[in-house]
Amino acid sequence: MNTVRIGFVIAVVCALTFVTTTVFAQDTSAREKDRAEIEELMWRYTRALDTGDGTTYAATYTADGQFGTGTNATRGREALKKLGDGLKPQPGPPRAPLYHMETNQWIEFIDQDHANHHAYYITVTGAGPDNVPPRVVAAGRSVDHLVRVNGKWLIQLRDVSPKE
Repeated sequence: MNTVRIGFVIAVVCALTFVTTTVFAQDTSAREKDRAEIEELMWRYTRALDTGDGTTYAATYTADGQFGTGTNATRGREALKKLGDGLKPQPGPPRAPLYHMETNQWIEFIDQDHANHHAYYITVTGAGPDNVPPRVVAAGRSVDHLVRVNGKWLIQLRDVSPKE
């Protein structure tokens, strides 16, 4: 009788171990895929800014997406497209290129379809015409509120002056 009980307990423990390990491995794998997709989203976001590609810039946001907070926030894809297009090099004398960077990134998963992307940001100009040296244009901290829409991670709110 004891042998049967011990065998049953061993079988249950093995089954639970297998299920737990499989579920954990799937969750870890899914989170790593989400991390890679979020990193790629933020790369597209910064590259669109650097090139003045308003269409791509706006496409990194949800339809009701927002850059900034308060009364000066830019809301909605059309306004975001205009904001991104405003960084496009204009006719006339060449200007120094812009480079937007994010450092010390941390992705905080809220649930399966929501995450916060915490980072420090730095915007610099490259070397400009007439040997103007590179310079820091802006630096700060950001929290991007991300949401998965139709299987795709997008920015719902980019807060470049979080209060916390």
